[in-house]
Amino acid sequence: MENIAPAISPPPAFGRNKAPNQAVLDWVHEVGSLTKPENIFWCDGSEAEKNYLLGEARRPGVLIALNQKTYPGCYLHRSNPNDVARVEQFTLICTPTKEEAGPTNHWAEPGETYRKLHDMLKGAMRGRTMFVIPYIMGPPDSPLAKIGYEITDSIYVVLSMRIMTRMGAIASERLGENRDAEFNRGVHSLLDVDPQRRWICHFPQDNTIISVGSGYGGNVLLSKKCLALRIASYLARKQGWLAEHMLILGVESPEGKKHYVAAAFPSACGKTNFAMLIPPPHFAGWKVTTVGDDIAWMEIRQDGRLYAVNPENGYFGVVPGTSYKSNANAMRSIEHDTLFTNVALTPNGDPWWEGKDGDPPNEAIDWRGEPWTPAAKEKAAHPNSRFATPMHNNPVLDPEVENPAGVPISAIIFGGRRSNTMPLVFQAKDWQHGVYVGATMASETTAAATGAVGQVRRDPMAMLPFCGYNIGDYFQHWLETGKRLTNPPLIFHVNWFRKDGDGRFLWPGFGDNLRVLKWIIERSEGKAGAAETPIGAIPRPEDLDLAGLEAVSPEMLRQLLAVNPEEWVKELEGQKLFLESLGPKVPGELRAEYDELARRLSR
Repeated sequence: MENIAPAISPPPAFGRNKAPNQAVLDWVHEVGSLTKPENIFWCDGSEAEKNYLLGEARRPGVLIALNQKTYPGCYLHRSNPNDVARVEQFTLICTPTKEEAGPTNHWAEPGETYRKLHDMLKGAMRGRTMFVIPYIMGPPDSPLAKIGYEITDSIYVVLSMRIMTRMGAIASERLGENRDAEFNRGVHSLLDVDPQRRWICHFPQDNTIISVGSGYGGNVLLSKKCLALRIASYLARKQGWLAEHMLILGVESPEGKKHYVAAAFPSACGKTNFAMLIPPPHFAGWKVTTVGDDIAWMEIRQDGRLYAVNPENGYFGVVPGTSYKSNANAMRSIEHDTLFTNVALTPNGDPWWEGKDGDPPNEAIDWRGEPWTPAAKEKAAHPNSRFATPMHNNPVLDPEVENPAGVPISAIIFGGRRSNTMPLVFQAKDWQHGVYVGATMASETTAAATGAVGQVRRDPMAMLPFCGYNIGDYFQHWLETGKRLTNPPLIFHVNWFRKDGDGRFLWPGFGDNLRVLKWIIERSEGKAGAAETPIGAIPRPEDLDLAGLEAVSPEMLRQLLAVNPEEWVKELEGQKLFLESLGPKVPGELRAEYDELARRLSR
């Protein structure tokens, strides 16, 4: 687990470089005076620094070196067993008023929260090293790029941040000497990793994040959900762009015609698999490339289109279930220079997790550091065990990933895990209807995640845990963005998880999802046909390229594309109750879309 270790040995010269910006220096001095570290280490992002820190992290057991022949450059970290996931109930949005945070966030008054956190941070780094991490989110020359500084007493955080961000001197140089330049202030301390003193607090109006009491990546890599979604969504509304929980992929036909698509899926809905999709044999010559697997920042360019960049520099993915069968490109990505968290360790020093290719090992050390065999009742790897790997490890990384202007988005896809009701794919009637589709999207929970199977949970735009302000104002921002677009992307909804009456999946998913993606692209080109239905345009069987797909019979396809009135009566009621629960900030346009949908379905 994350050791509350003494300070690392005195850092060499590369650990003493300071930022040229006086505002940064003043802030670091302020945090240092509060937390009382033994020394301060200014990260520069160099290879020499990485090698030094990897060596230091191994001494107290924060990192365990894996088999360097089979997994070169890879290490294992075990977190405290009480600290293995994001903690939404302790994740706060600290806006001046509760209304600004809205009904979907946990709110706390800023002044009182600052005082509480500062009390916890007093002397918290005594005997430890305080690391100062400068980083950039987004391609460095992008107008959307954001600079952040994270202060932390966790060497695991430093090594993870150098994977997940463009970290080091490049960020300090980009910020420059202007005291008024915008940068995100992030402070993290492990404290004593006590769940009773675990808080992840966002102060959007101050562009500040403070995280205490946790060592888990989702709570302490402050560049990721904290800055790139919660703070960025707040900034995006003020500055006129979109910060979204979306993958970005490129799809190129054999003729060389290329489109880019952004897609928002809640957890357990195949997001990373879709971002790294491998075309089925029938689609020889088609290419799918990854721009990003989790977060998209998008803004309108001069041609009236929406352009997207991936603000991250790496992937922080769930490991269990990842295999060459489910996601070969992800497996190739994590074969080297990867940090694994809470997976099992085999006797020969390889990482192992449930769902990995091949048979389970006869014995292993589980994620807690205890002996394990296949007869054990507990899983060897934690269900939320993770990998952090550089995006440039991805063999299908898109060549435009560093383009500062971003890539033009032809289509936006929303989707969830639904065993009924939602067809395989449908197209929204226009931008406003598409915003309604995204605002009311839902996914069925799983027992592993919530203890309740099949419960429909609304997750608007897959942003429910990540929107940094009132969700009603967020919907309004989407509507206003649509009014500024002269060439908007089309909006679609997909559902790979529809089942038959016996509970079997009707659609094979994985690479065959390209068949649906091809129809979406053809619709954006004005080519593919469709049938108009009350919920939107749905492909007819002849509109989909189903060649070689023997697993789906005509009857299964009929069920996949069906709009069943009795199911939609229940769905409408669920959408209505959800919108009502969000209060008066829900835009009138979306309430009108509900009324119009109800009218169409009642015909």
